[in-house]
Amino acid sequence: MNRILAAVLASTLVVGGLAGCSGDDSPEQPAASSSTSATTSASPSAAAARPQLPRDRACYRLDYAEAVAPTVDAPAISCERPHTSMTYAVGRLDTVVDGHLLAVDSTRVRTQVAETCPERFAAFVGGTTEDQRLSMLRPVWFTPTVEESDAGASWFRCDVVALAADEELAPLTGRLQGVLGRADGRDRYAMCGTAAPGTKEFERVICSADHSWRAVATVPFDGERYPGVEKVRSAGDGPCQDAGADAADGDLDYKWGYEWPTAQQWQAGQHYGLCWAPS
Repeated sequence: MNRILAAVLASTLVVGGLAGCSGDDSPEQPAASSSTSATTSASPSAAAARPQLPRDRACYRLDYAEAVAPTVDAPAISCERPHTSMTYAVGRLDTVVDGHLLAVDSTRVRTQVAETCPERFAAFVGGTTEDQRLSMLRPVWFTPTVEESDAGASWFRCDVVALAADEELAPLTGRLQGVLGRADGRDRYAMCGTAAPGTKEFERVICSADHSWRAVATVPFDGERYPGVEKVRSAGDGPCQDAGADAADGDLDYKWGYEWPTAQQWQAGQHYGLCWAPS
């Protein structure tokens, strides 16, 4: 499993030979609530068998398990058909270091992709960092299998998916490039909850599903080391109370909630808490 991705997906509830398609995006937690590029010669038959570079803006119908796997063999489909994944970037792996060829599943190669795809994701979906953290859109990434790499494949593929709920993907609709820079896009893929955070009934869901609470703001933290439970827990009191008041639109009787990052979530990359309000 794509371990870094799987951890991030869990904390926020904080890929050979694929044909492309043309679509709308063709190139142009604890909580509280309160009131390989090696060159080889190949015969024609070997060259024909070599996996092809994935196409940018291709669409796929993946399930959650496929989305968090390091490799995937699902075929591309028309973006006009129901789909749960769209490729937003394709690149070449840097698999040669000091003259030595690295395995496609080596830590260094995997880290390269795990850093590049989230960076390109932010530029693709648009919006602010907070807009991205308050949405259910997530980057996922794939590389060739070891067998495909041995046959000459040396690419990585970055896809965008939307979480519908825990370990479930939502269908993608509309234009995705710059989607979080638009109000309708932020609403379509917003993060909501089935109950107040911290309660037994709480489940994180996309806002197009039945819900009663919505994530309305984030509480960011600086530094690389986990601040400790007490600090991350208390940091949300003021900001989330204010966010709850803003969401109440002037009503003096309002509720708010706060989810702070655990040490495990912090290690997975979630360096922020979430403020919630009834929706």
